[in-house]
Amino acid sequence: MSSNADRHGTIAQAVRESGRLTVQELVGLTGASEMTIRRDLDVLAAQGVLERVRGGARTLLLRGEEPPFALRAHESLDAKRRIAAEVSSLVADGETVLLDSGTTCLEVAHLLRRRPVTVMPLSLQAIHVLGENPGPAKLMVPGGRPRAGEGALTGPLTLASLAALRFDTAVMGCCGLSAAQGLTAYDLDDAAVKKAAIAATRRVVVAADGGKLGHTAYAYVGPSTLLHTLVTDTGAPADEVTALEDTGTVVKTV
Repeated sequence: MSSNADRHGTIAQAVRESGRLTVQELVGLTGASEMTIRRDLDVLAAQGVLERVRGGARTLLLRGEEPPFALRAHESLDAKRRIAAEVSSLVADGETVLLDSGTTCLEVAHLLRRRPVTVMPLSLQAIHVLGENPGPAKLMVPGGRPRAGEGALTGPLTLASLAALRFDTAVMGCCGLSAAQGLTAYDLDDAAVKKAAIAATRRVVVAADGGKLGHTAYAYVGPSTLLHTLVTDTGAPADEVTALEDTGTVVKTV
């Protein structure tokens, strides 16, 4: 499974960076057979990660847009899994956990499913993970409307669900984070949900790969001083890590 996922991740990233690649080029890049690559491209095209063109594939991405969930799910998978393992270790048995939408939080869902905790996920993907193979974790489902392509739950019903409850830990994702500009998102509705989530919890743990640090998206969520802990990877810019630590956030690098 992991070799399949790793190859898909490699292909998705290469096509995104190059704009367009042929099957032959992808054979050279991955060492897989032509038939395997063609099958991979069909799978990735069906997920909306790339567009299948004669003899290869091309990217669907415009600059300045949030990359689609299906594409982000393949990026930095090793780093996301290391981050998820560290986040899971910070959650104690018996806690009530609010789990944000996003690809890194989805990796956390896979780990929390096997723990005796209560989890309320804010995305359809994580609800599916926690509900499909029930483990010791107790699943709570919020109301709301899923964002197209993202599965992130937003709107008045989601906000009402958050206002009615109090959590021990909120595991949050983000689109951008910096000591100067705080926590930001690409979508105003998503930012409203993140604000409500932070207001409903005792402790905020942000799970974000290094690429998100020092980056700012346009919808403001709140200052970095709201965050108790940031779990990131070794790709995080050192100056940004230091600046966040200076504002009182505990930074764990995995």
